[in-house]
Amino acid sequence: MSNIHHSATDFHYSFKHFSKLVQLPAVLRRANVLKTRGISVIVLLEWLLNTVFHRYSIFRALPTSFSKRTVRNCLNDPRTNWQRLVTILAVHLIQYVQHFTDSRRRQVLIIDDSLFKREFSKKTELLSRVFDHDKQIYFKGFRALTLGWSDGNTFLPVHFALMSSSKSRNQLGIFKHFDHRSLAARRRAQAQRKMNDVALELVDAALSAGIKARYVLFDSWYTSPHMFAELLKRGRYSIGMLKKSKKVYFRYRGRQMDVKTLYNQLRRSKWPTKGHYLYSPIVMFDVAGQMMPVKLVFVTKKGTANDYLVLGTTQTGLHPQEIIQMYARRWQIEGYFKVAKQYLQFDQTQIQSYDGLCGHMAVVLIGYDILALAQRENLDDRTYGDLFYEYSRPLPDIKFINALNWLMKTLTGIGKKLDMNEEVLSVVFDEFIKALPNNLTRLLGKAR
Repeated sequence: MSNIHHSATDFHYSFKHFSKLVQLPAVLRRANVLKTRGISVIVLLEWLLNTVFHRYSIFRALPTSFSKRTVRNCLNDPRTNWQRLVTILAVHLIQYVQHFTDSRRRQVLIIDDSLFKREFSKKTELLSRVFDHDKQIYFKGFRALTLGWSDGNTFLPVHFALMSSSKSRNQLGIFKHFDHRSLAARRRAQAQRKMNDVALELVDAALSAGIKARYVLFDSWYTSPHMFAELLKRGRYSIGMLKKSKKVYFRYRGRQMDVKTLYNQLRRSKWPTKGHYLYSPIVMFDVAGQMMPVKLVFVTKKGTANDYLVLGTTQTGLHPQEIIQMYARRWQIEGYFKVAKQYLQFDQTQIQSYDGLCGHMAVVLIGYDILALAQRENLDDRTYGDLFYEYSRPLPDIKFINALNWLMKTLTGIGKKLDMNEEVLSVVFDEFIKALPNNLTRLLGKAR
């Protein structure tokens, strides 16, 4: 992601290319990012992105011809649909990338979230105590739920939601009230719903926008029989990592058991293990009275001799190795979070309005879109368009008879330059013809 340097000139050309490719003015109007007078919205967006790439806050950014209040008012506008803006831009970029992607390649959606810290905030809207599962402690902030798209090479963020808490004991910030019919009210209500339900809402929004991906990937936090069943209703297969919990049961060969019990039974039965995985049984989950087949893949956990990981998918026809390879794409969203936090000011903002925080998140996602586009175009020669096809097109083959004709003319020309006698040339040609096979002799006779 080091393709765009921290140069105002380089970024300006990159932004212009991005703006032309995704038809940015029309996209901004569709997302209701509007200004009736004054500076253009595109100029404001370019300045915001340039500020993010230089790792400045709005208050410490370089001086401009417009005031910082103008930027804050644009971000804090509750009528702006920042989530729709990110989705529409992703649709345009996916359509562009698909022009030089093999149609047989499986496209996937990836769901994950990351901690959006606001440790020193007191008056931030919808601020809450959020549990960090890695460190097992609570932080002040949000959960940045993100939905991304991947073709195995390029990852593009498609949708997002800044998740707060619905529990009163975890709520710390200001909770404003809006008309329940407005966009601002719907956005705040979404932030206080359950994470898995909102994840399904993001998938629905991506599918309704025209994104065609048959598989959805997620980690153990989102994996459950209910999630598998809901995605199947939407015509999408899912691949997720299962928790080694005794609270989730399934049926295998008529017996009810959990993941640990099944693993121990397979191990005792001396079931033969494979090179890339251990076992791959098909089990049945009971979801609301309906039996749902799920293929499990037990994989050895790296660095530990006797530990294992369990992957599950509703596409039982996939080979276990294909399941492992496809689930490995989920790591791309972790790469996005790392780039966003280190280079794109992911949670480094002083905005207190929830609408403004959503606008900040949208700017971060657009910044990553620009980086992903630059990376794909710099690494993939097929993005050169017609030049790629001309470059890859093989040179035309010369017909053999034309090659022999050219050879005879060349030898004759050399003989004349050296003032060789015609009798000597005739002797050379006769000896040359005698040394050739019969089929070449016939072709040479036609050339002469």
